[in-house]
Amino acid sequence: MLSSYRRSAEQLIQRLATDGIRNEKVLTAMMRTPRHIFMDPILAHRAYENTALPIGLGQTISQPYIVAKMTELLLQKNVSKVLEIGTGSGYQAAILAQVVDELYSVERIKSLQWQAKRRLQKLDLHNVKMRHGDGWEGWPSKAPYDGIIVTAAAERLPEALLHQLKDGGVLICPVGQTEQYLIVIERQGDKYIESRHEAVRFVPLVPGEIE
Repeated sequence: MLSSYRRSAEQLIQRLATDGIRNEKVLTAMMRTPRHIFMDPILAHRAYENTALPIGLGQTISQPYIVAKMTELLLQKNVSKVLEIGTGSGYQAAILAQVVDELYSVERIKSLQWQAKRRLQKLDLHNVKMRHGDGWEGWPSKAPYDGIIVTAAAERLPEALLHQLKDGGVLICPVGQTEQYLIVIERQGDKYIESRHEAVRFVPLVPGEIE
């Protein structure tokens, strides 16, 4: 079974490279991370398809290409301390934990946070600190961050997150409702330089928190 998963993972990594993912750190982290443990066992046979899959409670595990692309965009800057908004299954966190020194991750749904924490411990990824809270508010007590990744779509860029970004830092966030695009914001002093990347489809970034 493990050898079957490995073959599927290798095929996925080859596809990501074909689709334009170039950063070797990202590809290595994706290869090392067993995506099948981040979802219900009934869907494990689809774990290495390049598609988003449901994880319950109206949430999804992101498409591997988008996880890789957002991580690659982040690593274009020299990032060490990163904030993730939307822990979800913990899959994106597992990738990030292998390529940055410190990861802080906020999840609004307590049960998802608990499951993600167990998975990261199983993978011996111990440089991740988690918080149950409202992603729109970020994690101000740990700011500033070199990079911020948002794994749900906001109608507009969350202003609180912009203020938690270090000068020279980068924020990556899907923005929009009917049409969503991956937006990259670079902070330059009091200015925020925005660039728009490819069209995406994420679940909405919902305010508040759930026990």
